Amino acid sequence: MSSFFTRNRKPLLHVAFWLVYASFFFYQISFGRRDEPDWSRIVPDVSFHIVSLLALSYLNYFFFLPQLLRDQALGRYLLRFLPVFSVLSYLILLGKRWLLSPYAETNSRLSSWLYSPRFAVSVILTSLFIVIFVGLLRFVEDYFRHEAERKENENQQLTSELRFLRAQVNPHFLFNTLNNLYYLAVKQSQKTPEVIAKLSGMMRYMLHDSNHPTVSLSREIEYMESYIELERMRLEDEVPIAFEVDMQSAKVSEGGASAGAVNPGGARNSNVRIVPLILITFLENAFKHGIGNGKGWITVALRLSGSQLSYTVKNSRVGESEKTVTEKSGIGLVNVRRRLELSYPDRHQLTVRETDDEYAVHLQLELT
Repeated sequence: MSSFFTRNRKPLLHVAFWLVYASFFFYQISFGRRDEPDWSRIVPDVSFHIVSLLALSYLNYFFFLPQLLRDQALGRYLLRFLPVFSVLSYLILLGKRWLLSPYAETNSRLSSWLYSPRFAVSVILTSLFIVIFVGLLRFVEDYFRHEAERKENENQQLTSELRFLRAQVNPHFLFNTLNNLYYLAVKQSQKTPEVIAKLSGMMRYMLHDSNHPTVSLSREIEYMESYIELERMRLEDEVPIAFEVDMQSAKVSEGGASAGAVNPGGARNSNVRIVPLILITFLENAFKHGIGNGKGWITVALRLSGSQLSYTVKNSRVGESEKTVTEKSGIGLVNVRRRLELSYPDRHQLTVRETDDEYAVHLQLELT
């Protein structure tokens, strides 16, 4: 039923207006008087009145107003429409007098009203009011139609921009991972097959799951875990890496000599959804700029409370100046800032803090 009203909103609005107006006019000339209603006079009067105004109003609605909206020339519109309106209003006046004249012969009060200037002015003003009101409906309909088209175009542009920004993430990740894979292959590491398997799973996530507007937060965390595991393999567990996930204080300890990690046990059954690949940029920057010559450290903390996500990534600054780090990570941060603006308008807060020894990013998100 609701879809029916949505599809037929415009004609239903017009029908409702004419039903209300016809009811009001019918009541005014029948029950609004002290004497008993004369149905043989009232029914033809109401029928002629409504049909005449329908013809006049929709002549303007379908013929003259579209020309005004197309040409944007009010003067030309008035020169075209006012003569037609004057002639048709006069014909309506003559028609009403002709219909009511037989009853005016036996009713002096009706006769004096029917041929008075007040009656003529009343007919003309009523016609003008109805024509203007129906015309305003056209302007309102056009406004909402243009507004809907504008929003649709804007949504399409935003969708295209999001796809472009997301596409920029994929080659960046693939380039980094292939570098890691090349490093392990050169060393003839026994972990190379495991890296390939993890890379395959991550590429599957990026090619399929990440094409959806949102994904389960648990899937995004699994992707981040796989990425961290790849980096641990490359670094051979020589660098302290901490990954802590707190899903409403549901914590399961994960052990490991080089990782003070907390497995997101609460996330496995979470229905919270997030825009895919929105968190990985900060993690990639941390590994890119926080590790050097087997030195450095990285801590990642992700906490969810209700729909509020708190995500913090900290890394050491090893042998790079503040300007160098900012320049190298600038494109990624600009990308992710734009994605946050498009995906979470007024629902995110991003803070970047830099010191001589530490680079920290904190992101607060309101998820769905």
